Amino acid sequence: MTFTAQILTLYPEMFPGPLGTSLAGRAMEEGKWACDTINPREFATDKHRSVDDTPAGGGAGMVLRADIMAAAVDHALEKQENAPILAMTPRGKPLTQARVREIASGPGVTIICGRFEGFDERLFDARDIEQVSIGDYVLSGGEMGALVLLDACIRLLPGVMGASSSGDDESFEHGTLEYPQYTRPQKWEGRIIPEVLRSGDHAKIDAWRKQRAEEDTRLRRPDLWERHRDGPDQSPSGAQEKDKDKE
Repeated sequence: MTFTAQILTLYPEMFPGPLGTSLAGRAMEEGKWACDTINPREFATDKHRSVDDTPAGGGAGMVLRADIMAAAVDHALEKQENAPILAMTPRGKPLTQARVREIASGPGVTIICGRFEGFDERLFDARDIEQVSIGDYVLSGGEMGALVLLDACIRLLPGVMGASSSGDDESFEHGTLEYPQYTRPQKWEGRIIPEVLRSGDHAKIDAWRKQRAEEDTRLRRPDLWERHRDGPDQSPSGAQEKDKDKE
């Protein structure tokens, strides 16, 4: 089954963009995922193909019209009715690795890219649309956020990263940041790879990695650490846990 991404955007030329290269690009060539763009201007009714209007109540900027955007959404639903519909907006719920895994496990996703001052709120009242944010900052539009979301999903599709376990032992998969990584040369500018990583003792290495992951999370992301400390002892993203007893 091919994971299909539908992108509602005023700038279809931005896709697949960087997703046409590297892992994602190779996966697209191999048919593991597909990208289709829908321009909301195709559903405009005036000669200027307008998709926005001034904010009700006054204020700066323009607002994407609910009627035009809903028509584009309905068209997307006709093409892919079983995929979730996400709108990229700073007013949305923060995207998590757990949600990324859920999306990647399905048939695809429809992503609406915001522009200007955002969407007429009635669009979300009238259609089943999940509002998503990739961070507490504002971009020129939702296209860059859509690329981020898609990259996070595509790398988890079967066969994209090679080994099925490649995405299991990473930041956020177990509620913490990933432990530090090292590679050759063993000594560089007077700095030496930690002795435990050169010991060959896998039990000690696992313990060191767990300790460093927790320490770094506590220092760098206290918000994440609080959730990890108070949460259940399992992968919050749904990644497959390794069976230590069988190793």
